[in-house]
Amino acid sequence: MSKRDYYEVLGVQKNASAAELKKAYRRLAMKHHPDRNPDDKDSEAKFKEAKEAYEILSDEQKRAAYDQFGHAGVEGNAGMGAGAEGFSGFGDIFESVFGDMFGAGAGGARGGRSRVYRGADLRYDLSLSLEDAVAGSEVKIRLPTHVKCNVCNGSGAKKGSSPVACPTCGGVGQVRMQQGFFSIQQACPNCHGSGQIIKDPCDACHGEGRIQEHKTLSVKIPAGVDNGDRIRLSGEGEAGQNGGPPGDLYVQMNVKPHPIFTREDNHLFCEVPISIVTAALGGELEVPTLSGRVMLKIPAETQSGKQFRLAGKGVKPVRGGPVGDLHCRVMVETPVNLTTEQKNLLREFEESMKGTNSPHNPKSKSWFESVKNFWEDLKA
Repeated sequence: MSKRDYYEVLGVQKNASAAELKKAYRRLAMKHHPDRNPDDKDSEAKFKEAKEAYEILSDEQKRAAYDQFGHAGVEGNAGMGAGAEGFSGFGDIFESVFGDMFGAGAGGARGGRSRVYRGADLRYDLSLSLEDAVAGSEVKIRLPTHVKCNVCNGSGAKKGSSPVACPTCGGVGQVRMQQGFFSIQQACPNCHGSGQIIKDPCDACHGEGRIQEHKTLSVKIPAGVDNGDRIRLSGEGEAGQNGGPPGDLYVQMNVKPHPIFTREDNHLFCEVPISIVTAALGGELEVPTLSGRVMLKIPAETQSGKQFRLAGKGVKPVRGGPVGDLHCRVMVETPVNLTTEQKNLLREFEESMKGTNSPHNPKSKSWFESVKNFWEDLKA
């Protein structure tokens, strides 16, 4: 029998957000949960189906594979693939949606097995230069993390001993409370849902099953990353508990400000100062790019603020696409610290440009005409 479309199972659109997926799954799980529908095979099947759909669509990588290839793209990843485990294998996904509503240990509470906790995800803020972000690099990072205790092999109990069943919940990990006509399970307050307690804790980890260490990782930064981009290192987060899988490490990019360039998407921008003479007569000047120096040709009569585009001298996008451009904005620089002779030359130059029909300052002429018209309109 062919499987139904996962989006159809949850009753959401293909562009549904993570919050919408979670809301839809919670509604279906509440409706078809086995504790509320005992001995109802139809509800049990619908519960499994919703769980499988949410497990795939709530994972970005699995969802992308499903969107592209359908069920074939996630073959073996769906929760119903482990059907022989019944409901004991979905603790993590169910707990992430419902917390303690149906008990903190839907997987480990049944059959008296220990709760399995996935390790926490970690985040590392990596500062890097614009050059490294554009060209790509490989860096080493050192971070604190929890790893499995080798002395007790993660059990938390002293070598030669082992955890024992919790006397409060009888090793189930949950206690049941009656609220109105609902019978609600909650995590056992004594063992916190694990179903076990440690009478003789390990001296190395003090019963935690994990110890804190520092580890060094090599992180490959792809060319073109931008501020806020993240790299996921699977399994490099904190160690899980009771044999649970480790979390992931997310390395977040923080690109430091550059003294010359600013970046917008895949384009770079910079300001280039030029002299009055170069602006008036034209010329060439050397400008920097992230790939080397180039000559920029300045045409005669260039005005301050004029922008020139150097095609292909920007950033190559990290996800593919054309390379951006470098935009150079020229700023005409007013000379300072002039000598008396230089000042006199400038005054002579200014006198030579005066005249009723002077063509040398077109913007100035049009501006004064606009001011004149403005005053005349006020008088009228």
